[in-house]
Amino acid sequence: MAGSGKRVVVAKSAGFCFGVQRAVDQVLRIAEREEAKPPSERKPIYTYGAIVHNDTVVTALKERGVSVLETREELEALSGGIVIIRAHGVPREIYELLREKGIETVDASCPYVRKIQRLAEEHTGRGEKCFIVGDPHHPEIIGIMGWARGRITALPGPEEAEKLPDGGGERVLVLAQTTFNVDKFKLLIDILEKKRYHTNVINTICNATFERQEEAKKLAGSSDAMIVIGGSSSSNTKKLFEICQSECRNTQLIQTVKDLKLYSDEAIRNVAITAGASTPKEIIKEVLTYVRNEF
Repeated sequence: MAGSGKRVVVAKSAGFCFGVQRAVDQVLRIAEREEAKPPSERKPIYTYGAIVHNDTVVTALKERGVSVLETREELEALSGGIVIIRAHGVPREIYELLREKGIETVDASCPYVRKIQRLAEEHTGRGEKCFIVGDPHHPEIIGIMGWARGRITALPGPEEAEKLPDGGGERVLVLAQTTFNVDKFKLLIDILEKKRYHTNVINTICNATFERQEEAKKLAGSSDAMIVIGGSSSSNTKKLFEICQSECRNTQLIQTVKDLKLYSDEAIRNVAITAGASTPKEIIKEVLTYVRNEF
């Protein structure tokens, strides 16, 4: 049990961000609406891609009758039902397909992600070149690139920026994945400018991401051990882990309390906990209770 001068704290910013909470609430409202109908009148409910990157959340929604469609082919095979667009957003072509099929659609895309999609569409539509900074395999980046009407390139990080040819004064719009590492984004911009790109930078990293990363960095720097909670496929959780690990070598990344390794080192007096934007408060509370009881 925590005591004898030992301390366990939880980051104030840990857990669901605005966009994730909004998306999950939308799905739950639709599930409740359909559950209230007679069985013969209920529509099947689908999300296109996991609504958020957390297995616990997705499993809980499946228990409420919400299925996940992973591919365009699965979408094309639908003859009805309700399709909910994931929080990470999707390319324009998915909206067009759903419209053509006449399927009821609910857009649970994070508003901040939709803003980036519109910026990519508008600026590339005017002939501007765009760099979108982030993981090209992440659903958010795939969705944003799917709204471009012209030249757009994904830059995963500073290392890839270093490999770019000399810009020769070319004008480029620079956007960022909402959960990108703030320090790495600043470094990448410096690299682009040194390579003579004339940059128009619109920092689209979500404020919640910035606050979460800054708080995690401070906590990790003042703690003997750090616990980061989040889904294995969550980009923002992985970035939190990287930040915390750079400040505190004794950092664990877990999905649930079952993954947690107890601290036996008596030198560990202060433990801090943070969590990714897709981590439910119930999981955070469970980890906190366990650590307080066992630490």
